[in-house]
Amino acid sequence: MPRSLPNSRDKILGSKRVVRCPEKERNQQTGSGPSKGREGIMNTVAIRLEEKRLENVKNIADYNMVHERHRIFPALFENRQHRTILDMSAGMGVVAQRIRDQYPCSLICNDICPKCLQSLNDLGLQTISFDLDNAAVPFPFPAKSFDAIISLSTIEHLIHLEHFLEETRRILDDNGFLYISSPNYSSLSYMLPFVLKGQTFHDPFSQADQYEFYAHYRYFTYKTLLQYVRAFGFSPVASYIGKPHGSSYYQRLKRQSKWKSLCFKVVLSSLCHLLPPRWSSEPVLCFRKGSGGAPSPKKIVL
Repeated sequence: MPRSLPNSRDKILGSKRVVRCPEKERNQQTGSGPSKGREGIMNTVAIRLEEKRLENVKNIADYNMVHERHRIFPALFENRQHRTILDMSAGMGVVAQRIRDQYPCSLICNDICPKCLQSLNDLGLQTISFDLDNAAVPFPFPAKSFDAIISLSTIEHLIHLEHFLEETRRILDDNGFLYISSPNYSSLSYMLPFVLKGQTFHDPFSQADQYEFYAHYRYFTYKTLLQYVRAFGFSPVASYIGKPHGSSYYQRLKRQSKWKSLCFKVVLSSLCHLLPPRWSSEPVLCFRKGSGGAPSPKKIVL
C-alpha cells in the first residue's frame, strides 16, 4: 500500500467532522419535500430508487454495478501527482477505495444517499454530505481547496448545472484537474436500439433502467459535454476510455462463457482503439482549470 500523505481534511473543513445538508435535515423535521425553487433541490425520487436498487447490497463486495470508468482510476491520473482530491458523488466507494489503496493523496468523498454513505464509512473513507444541486448554497469548501475533482455520472442528475460547474471551478486549485463523465447518448450502445428499434434510452418499465429513467434530467452527448464544461473556464486535456476488463458485466460474461467474454473483449477493445471517443458509451473527460487547450482532447485507452 502506498504511503499516505498528511490528512488535509481538517485543514479544509476546520473542526467539523461531517458537513450535513441543512435542507435535507429541515425536510426530515418538517416532513416537507424538496423546494421547487432555487433552494434545496434534491431528487428524492432518485435517492429512493438508489436505496431500492442497493437494498440487497450489504457491502462493496456485493456491488454488481462496477463499470470500466471505475476501473481506470487511478491510472488516468498519470503523472499529475494530485495531493488533495474530492470525489463529488462517490457512491458505494468503488473509485475512492481504488484511489485510497493505490494512490498517495488526501481524499474526501461526498454523497447524499444513506446506503452509499454507510458503505464509504465502512471502508474507512473520509466522508462529507452536501447537496450538489442547491443553487442557493455554495459548496462547503474554501476556494482552491483541491487539485483534483472527480465527478462520475453525476452531472446528468442535476438541475442547476451552472451552479455545479461554477462551484467546482471555485474550489479547484489553479491548474487543477476535473475528471468528469456522463452517459454519452450519441454512442453506439445508446443509438443502435434507439434507431433500429425505436426504444427509449432508458425503459421506465425495466427494473434495471428505472433509476436512470427517473433520475436523469440531462442527456449529454460526448460533444455537448465537452463544449459545455469548456464554457465554464476549463480546457480539455484527455479523454480516457476503459476497454473491457474489470466491469461487473464483463466479469459475469467471463464466468458464463470464456469464449464469449474473449470475443466481447477483442471486439470492444478494437472499437475503443479504432473509433473516436464520441462513439464510446461513457468516456472520462479530463479538464484543466483555465481557458485554452486543444479543440479535441487526446484519446487514451486504458
